[in-house]
Amino acid sequence: MQQSLLVSVPEEIMDEAPPKSVWQYISAYWTMLCEMYYSKPISHWILLFLSSMGMLVAFPASSLLSRIYFANGGKSKWIISWVSVAGWPLIAIVLIPSYFFLKMFPTPLDLKLTLSYVVLGFLTAADNLMYAYAYAYLPASTAALVASTSLVFSALFGYLLVKNTMNLSIINSIVIITAAMTIIALDSSSDRYGYITNRQYIMGFVWDILGSALHGLIFALSELVFVKLLGKRSFLVVLEQQLMVSLFGFIFTTIGLVVSDGFHGMKYEATTFEGGENAYYSVIIWGIITFQLGVLGATAVVFLSSTVMAGVLNAVRVPITSVAAVILLHDPMSGFKILSLIITFWGFGSYIYGSYSPVKKDASGSIS
Repeated sequence: MQQSLLVSVPEEIMDEAPPKSVWQYISAYWTMLCEMYYSKPISHWILLFLSSMGMLVAFPASSLLSRIYFANGGKSKWIISWVSVAGWPLIAIVLIPSYFFLKMFPTPLDLKLTLSYVVLGFLTAADNLMYAYAYAYLPASTAALVASTSLVFSALFGYLLVKNTMNLSIINSIVIITAAMTIIALDSSSDRYGYITNRQYIMGFVWDILGSALHGLIFALSELVFVKLLGKRSFLVVLEQQLMVSLFGFIFTTIGLVVSDGFHGMKYEATTFEGGENAYYSVIIWGIITFQLGVLGATAVVFLSSTVMAGVLNAVRVPITSVAAVILLHDPMSGFKILSLIITFWGFGSYIYGSYSPVKKDASGSIS
């Protein structure tokens, strides 16, 4: 049964005849929303709101910082990958005192849970490296649009692994978003930077799609870990999961950075970075903070809601990133890219409709 925010709608609402006017429809929908709101404590909605804002603000900021890094003299994909997981101690700073204040103990680590953290950490490290290549070769607005395919993969993997809903509306959204990405691919000449070769642009496109596929898989596996191994007991579980996944991702990425002599390269890049060392380390530090806040927000949304909700928010950040990149980084915005953005947004709408509209009640009275 799909887990979503639609958890408990009164039976009398479900049994009513379809509204005969717009006002009746709005009234029935408003009643349903009120029931949804009162079905959870206020702390649930506050945490969900903060987690959602973490995704919608921190993720676009981290994407822009990645592009700023490469545009101003940064070269290492491993450094950007390392930045995305180097903020794991921030979670520990929040988690450890919480044990004392809430008088709770850490979740015991068994073999299955530890292996799941190792696997998710490795996949996260690989995913970050793929996205680093994408932002090295693509404009931020284009990279964000291509990354919207993660919604497609979230739907597919959510259906295969977590048994989330897959209906005609969601299939329609997959087709629409795929068409939008095709338009972007055919319009590659309009937004390719002069110093980027055609082969590099194509590779950036490919790495972006592969990273999006892996991103969707990570979302589904995270929800599976919550449901099968952790039991979705408390918000502290989210902090524990994110801490362990980021820690193992940090270990894998640090190994790659050491092998590629990345730490020595970081010192060299700081001296040659456009804007100076202060600007370089500001990009690195804020990148660490925003990456961690964004991923933590995404993990929390999966915990508090579902893979569907996380996928929707992950998709909504696409137009935010694209518009911000055009305004702040002066990314090119061709007619084809605007068309692709509109079509992608259409796909988002179809996905949301397919995920939340077919509301059916099971034997217990809950909504699946």
